[in-house]
Amino acid sequence: MELRKSDMQDYTSNDGQKSIRPFGFKDKLGYLLGDFGNDFTFLLVSGYLMVFYTDVFGLNAAAVGTLFMLARFWDALTDVLWGRFIDSRKPTKNGKFIPWIGRMSLPVVISCVLLFIPISGMGDGFYLAYAYVTYILYGLMYTAVNIPFGAMAAVISGDSVDRTSLSGWRTMGATSAGIAINTIAPLIVFVDNQLSANRLLMITVVFAILAFACYMGCVKLTKERIVNPERKPGENPSFLNTIKGIGKNLPLISILISSLFFMTCAILVGTINIYLFKNYFGNATIMSIYGLIQGGAIFLAMPTLAPLVKRFGKKEVGLTGLLIAGTIYITLYLIPGINLIPFMVINTIGLVGFSYFNLILWAYVTDALDYQEYLVGSREDGTVYAIFTFTRKIGFALAGGLGGFALAFIGYQSNAVTQSLEVKEGIYMLATLVPGVIYLLVFLLLFFLYPLNKKRTAEFVTNLAERRAERARKE
Repeated sequence: MELRKSDMQDYTSNDGQKSIRPFGFKDKLGYLLGDFGNDFTFLLVSGYLMVFYTDVFGLNAAAVGTLFMLARFWDALTDVLWGRFIDSRKPTKNGKFIPWIGRMSLPVVISCVLLFIPISGMGDGFYLAYAYVTYILYGLMYTAVNIPFGAMAAVISGDSVDRTSLSGWRTMGATSAGIAINTIAPLIVFVDNQLSANRLLMITVVFAILAFACYMGCVKLTKERIVNPERKPGENPSFLNTIKGIGKNLPLISILISSLFFMTCAILVGTINIYLFKNYFGNATIMSIYGLIQGGAIFLAMPTLAPLVKRFGKKEVGLTGLLIAGTIYITLYLIPGINLIPFMVINTIGLVGFSYFNLILWAYVTDALDYQEYLVGSREDGTVYAIFTFTRKIGFALAGGLGGFALAFIGYQSNAVTQSLEVKEGIYMLATLVPGVIYLLVFLLLFFLYPLNKKRTAEFVTNLAERRAERARKE
């Protein structure tokens, strides 16, 4: 059952001792820190592991693409298994999800450091084997933290405004990590426009320590407030019933399909951007300025998010942002021989549009989790959120594979000092036309499939609250 805000001040936990405070700034800050910690490692791996493997280990880009694809497919399966495992556990006095973040935060940061150790003097077979083992290990550890972190947003508060706020704060956490990585890292890890393996390892260790500290802040500051009624032995819903409920959950299905394309695009762009600035524009360190622009776009959009959502609705605001982003990226592709400064200026407009969708995405997800409760009568946030991340990981797998295969297809040469004009033009196409088309495709999918516009969201929230109240009376 759900605890209303007015009830939270006087609510006590099962031991009758500890009062649960109302939702507030601590929860927002704690959730921001959680994604801050997540993306200290995730964005570093997404942005720099491909170039580390090709330019330091000397691995073929297609071989790295195969690794990324296979590892992410496996990781997608473990997401569902881990989410189901968490749902089958009895909540502790600190909640259902928060304890797992505390337990698994140290393993994930250690596994991240292992990825970037610059081992020298070995053959391609060793490097490829080492890459497989450490990359799959990191994926498993990241899953163990990310699944409970993402799922707990739906149980921190049931209020729609609170959840939109959490979605925005989460995105600001990821953005803050992105600013740190995209602004600081290029200035440190590139020497004479070439990647320095030792410097990359050094900055990885620093970011890993910061990630661990952020996870601890998330554990200390956030509170879970929505709890399922305690089930009797043998009452856990079957996975088959969960899948049947998902089959009727149109908001979730539309988000699942869209996320497959969206995540493919996000990771592909993050991977290709290094090659774009390093090879096409000939200045890898300019990524630090680009990182500031990316972060600035998020912080520029954030103050207007709540007023726009209140007036127009979540679906309407997010899709408008996607439409702007897709249009701008295609426009960039159609401008021949564009220089760096005009590229950055025009791209900024697209980044602001994209920021609105990015800020509001997680509010779509929590609404879809609630809709699952509306359909099946109980909360299975871990399992359902894991199925959502399953599609994102498939997108991650496709992006990792496509990034490597695309670089190989356009003729990218590992360890080459310069690339041919055809390769540079191919990199530019991958960084502009491809994301532009994908953003517009996601816009169309959500426009026609996602049913929770402003009016229907209000009706759904009211109906769910009535069901919860009725269930509470019967208990």
